[in-house]
Amino acid sequence: MKKIGLAGILLFAIMLICQSWGFYGHRRINRMAVFTLPPKMVSFYKENIEFVTAHAVDPDKRRYASKGEAPRHYIDIDHYAKEGQNPFEIMPRRWFDAVDKFSEDTLQAYGIVPWHIARMTNWLTKAFEEKDVNRILSISADIGHYIGDAHVPLHTTENYNGQLTNQKGIHGLWESRIPELTADEYDYLVGRAKYLDKPLDLIWEAVEESHSYLDSVLLIEKDLTKKISPDRKYVFESKGASTTRQYSRDYALAYDQRMEGMVESRMRKAIVMVGSIWYTAWVNAGQPDLGAFGKANEELLAKERKEAEEAFKKREIKGRGHDN
Repeated sequence: MKKIGLAGILLFAIMLICQSWGFYGHRRINRMAVFTLPPKMVSFYKENIEFVTAHAVDPDKRRYASKGEAPRHYIDIDHYAKEGQNPFEIMPRRWFDAVDKFSEDTLQAYGIVPWHIARMTNWLTKAFEEKDVNRILSISADIGHYIGDAHVPLHTTENYNGQLTNQKGIHGLWESRIPELTADEYDYLVGRAKYLDKPLDLIWEAVEESHSYLDSVLLIEKDLTKKISPDRKYVFESKGASTTRQYSRDYALAYDQRMEGMVESRMRKAIVMVGSIWYTAWVNAGQPDLGAFGKANEELLAKERKEAEEAFKKREIKGRGHDN
């Protein structure tokens, strides 16, 4: 067994912190969402498919530049309920009702992902109305990221990395390691995007469904850990000049099998919702002709993202990280 150095430990921690759905998973979700779109939209998004794919990870990078970014990725819904209570019956779905009940500071402290997706849907509608190609594509890419996060059970709980149940690291295992090993085999025939009359309600339904899987996510991993020795649970892998500890392939695949395709199912549903939100915003904007919209101005967008990119390179995350 190779000796793991400080650089390797840091790299492993960085991988867990910065990758919700893994960079790989978020990019796959956005890319496949393009193919759910109707004919009047799909050509424009296909022309810009590399942009919405590559920039699917921008929100995670912004977590290194802005402390206010982190709450947009999750909602610790179980914070609002005592044992035996249903938190979804306690939490109002409308933003101002929730603020009145719990205060905006509290909501920001425990996550705002459903409301942020709804707000961005309105921003995307406005971008379509104004025929602003850069904003259309930037917001589309960002929305895909947040919707992906809303479909992850561990984004709905205070125990987001198993830190409260002695399962620290489960976040990266569920949404990074497993997709990296299995996503090429997923069924991406997910159906067509649909118009959503009430996007916020559908977003909340997605969050509630994600949360319903939380007990299984935690209990299955705990049971599997009891049945496998630590030297089989983890491996050391060389990545460039560093050696990092990683969940073993056999352990990750066994966990995925015990969950009966949960990760694939959540990714498939995320893909459909991403396409549906894009489609809904376009319809609400009056279905503008996208044929003459062209491609994003990459040079301008690079300037706008400079601060986040530089902060990301320094690896000094602001706000809550997944393994904290």
